[in-house]
Amino acid sequence: MELRHLRYFVMVAEEKHFTRAAARLHMQQPPLSQQIRALEDELGFELFKRHPKGVDLTTGGAVFLEEAKAILARVQDGARRAARVASGVEGTLKIGFTSSAAAHPLIPRIIRAYREHYPAVSIALEEGNAGRLTERASAGELEVGVLRAPVSQPAGIEFHRLLVEELLWVLPIGHPALTAGDGAIDIQRMRDEPFILVRRPGAPGMYANLLRACQTAGFEPKVAFEVERMLTNVSLVAAGEGISVVPASMRDIHRESVVYRRIRGARPRLVAPLTLVCRRFNPSPAQRNFIELARRLAKAYRVQAQGE
Repeated sequence: MELRHLRYFVMVAEEKHFTRAAARLHMQQPPLSQQIRALEDELGFELFKRHPKGVDLTTGGAVFLEEAKAILARVQDGARRAARVASGVEGTLKIGFTSSAAAHPLIPRIIRAYREHYPAVSIALEEGNAGRLTERASAGELEVGVLRAPVSQPAGIEFHRLLVEELLWVLPIGHPALTAGDGAIDIQRMRDEPFILVRRPGAPGMYANLLRACQTAGFEPKVAFEVERMLTNVSLVAAGEGISVVPASMRDIHRESVVYRRIRGARPRLVAPLTLVCRRFNPSPAQRNFIELARRLAKAYRVQAQGE
C-alpha cells in the first residue's frame, strides 16, 4: 500500500464517481479503477459499491476513509514540520557558554535576538569551561559553544571569532598601585603581587599569554590561586587575596570592592577574544542561523564600539 493509493481512494470517496475523480487526479479512469481494485484486494474487503450513477462507500470503506484522511493529514503535517526544521525555523539548539563569555553584553543580546527571530526553536543552555564545551561540540552533543580563547582544535571543529577586547587589572580597593591615579598600571608594578588566575585547562591561551607577558617584563608571577571561573577570581580579589586580570566587559562586577585598570607594558598585548565553537560537518540549520546572526550582530557591535 502506498500513499498514492490512499489519495486515489479519498478522491473517489469525495467525488462518489470514478470518472470525475480521475479527472481531478489528471489520470484516466481505467487505471484509477485498477488501483482501487488492487487496494481492495490488499485490504481484503470492498471499499465501494458500484452503481450506474457512481459509487457509495461500504461500511468498511467509511471507516477506512477516516483513517486514510488522518494518515494523509499526518504525512502533510510531518512534511510541513520537517521543512520548517530543515530551514531552521523550528527544532532545537543546544548552546554552551563559559561564565566570562556570557558576561559580555553581546552574548545575551545574540540569544535574545535569536529567540525573537526563531521563536519555534527550543534553546537549551549549559555552562562549562572552554575545554569541556569544545569536547561536547566535537562529539555533536552541543551545536554551539561560546567561549573566550580556543583551547584545542579537534578534527572537524571550526571557530568563529566575534570580537577581541582588552584584559584589565582587577585590584582590591585600597591597593597601593592605585595611589598613582586612574591611569594604566605597568605590568612590572605587579612583580611581587599574588596572582589569582583561571585554571590553565579552562583558559590556557589567556593564562599562557599572561605568564609570557610577565616573563618578558622580567619576573615569574606568583600564582596564589587557580580557579575554575573568572567570576570566582574577581570575588577572591574583592576578598583581598590577590590581584587578577579579566576581560574589559566584566569591569562592573564587584565595583564596590574592586577597581579595574588598563594594563601597560605587556608583551604580548593581553586581550580576551569572544569566540564561537561548533562542528564543521553537517551543521544543523538552526546552528547555521545562529552563527550567521551572531556574526552579523558582532559586526554591528564592533562598529558601534568604534564610534563611541
